[in-house]
Amino acid sequence: MDPQALPSPVLRTIPRDQHTISRRDISPNALRVLYRLREAGFGAYLVGGAVRDLLLGRHPKDFDVATDATPEQVRQLFRNCRLIGRRFRLAHVVYGREIIEVATFRANSDDGSGDREMEDGRLVRDNVYGSIEDDAVRRDFTCNALYYAIEDFSVRDYVGGFDDVQARTMRLIGDPETRYREDPVRMLRAVRLAAKLDLSIEPATAAPIPVLAPLLGDAAPARLFEEMLKLFLSGHAVASFEGLERYGLVASLLPDTAAALRSNRSGALRRMLLQGLANTDARVAADEPVSPAFLFAMLLWPAYCRALAGLLAQGMPGEEAQRRAADRVTLRQVQTIALPKRFSLPMQEIWLLQERFSSRQRRRVFRLLANPRFRAAYDFLVLRLAASDSHAGDVEFWQQAQASSGDELSDSLEAAAAAREGDGEADEAPRRRRRRRRSAGAVSG
Repeated sequence: MDPQALPSPVLRTIPRDQHTISRRDISPNALRVLYRLREAGFGAYLVGGAVRDLLLGRHPKDFDVATDATPEQVRQLFRNCRLIGRRFRLAHVVYGREIIEVATFRANSDDGSGDREMEDGRLVRDNVYGSIEDDAVRRDFTCNALYYAIEDFSVRDYVGGFDDVQARTMRLIGDPETRYREDPVRMLRAVRLAAKLDLSIEPATAAPIPVLAPLLGDAAPARLFEEMLKLFLSGHAVASFEGLERYGLVASLLPDTAAALRSNRSGALRRMLLQGLANTDARVAADEPVSPAFLFAMLLWPAYCRALAGLLAQGMPGEEAQRRAADRVTLRQVQTIALPKRFSLPMQEIWLLQERFSSRQRRRVFRLLANPRFRAAYDFLVLRLAASDSHAGDVEFWQQAQASSGDELSDSLEAAAAAREGDGEADEAPRRRRRRRRSAGAVSG
């Protein structure tokens, strides 16, 4: 971290009667940690997102504490404490299911007394401790560098974050390009927090993002996977995706999807993706689970469709082309984002089952209904209606199939087969023609 890229801290104290934070809105366990640290003679403050969210009238999920006590000193004070982390050494004080994270003030420059490591301009380990002023200016955004003091209930602001919160503005502390180069994931944090909090990214903070977006290729794939879950499973998936588009980040995270969306002139694939993300936001708001496998099935479906279309155009048989396209898209994507197999394999199953929804053969219908991935694959089929209404007949059939008893479904399938035979149709030939059309149709959504 280059200290010259950071501003000089200037303390502004906002007294209790000039801000909206009340102890009633702070976790009792966080208050316990703050008071015990103060009683032991240490400085201790509620810091970061909790202070920001409370000022915005929101209800924080997590309450973090910053202190001049070292992690080892924190552990000596709390029997329910464990130390974690290599890149950033932290203390976790555990109260049942709630964890209060306690971080020691970190310094801007290494005088040789601490543990800091840089690689190619990126900070990979930072355990050099300093003062609260040092800690404030080394944080990422001004809105995250606010400290609530328990002794007088004031808010301490060293970098102008209080005014930025009032103006609902995201601003990087220091030189934006330097800070992004230190940690490219800050670009994703800017987009995510702006989407989550409905904040605007101020121009100087936003300007370098499209230029520096390729630096995300150097970030750890496992870390990018976690960032993707934060972006899309926190209830603000649509706004997050639109932010990624606005600042040119989609191509760095999902390169094959970005190429497919550019080449899809009708916009059908983007409509489907945005509808799926809107559905995800609705499920999160209703406190319903969202599988990462389904999320990535949506995010990478445009890439799969494009890969499948290319293989079919080369004359590859449908089923082989589907499997090959699914493998190709997955293998290329995991080079950027470490998608675990426990999610990538169900994702591929959701894609590959789409073709089977066109079948009306009794044995295949019952086999598909019994498939463990049926419900996820059916929900995905319904989602595809946002791209093309050509799937409406299949959706209606499978909706009725799920509502019918086994005997009722069997009777209706046999009656339909008999009707086709009565019309002089062979059972297998139309199905093969229909399957080939569905393979091509999958490419359009």
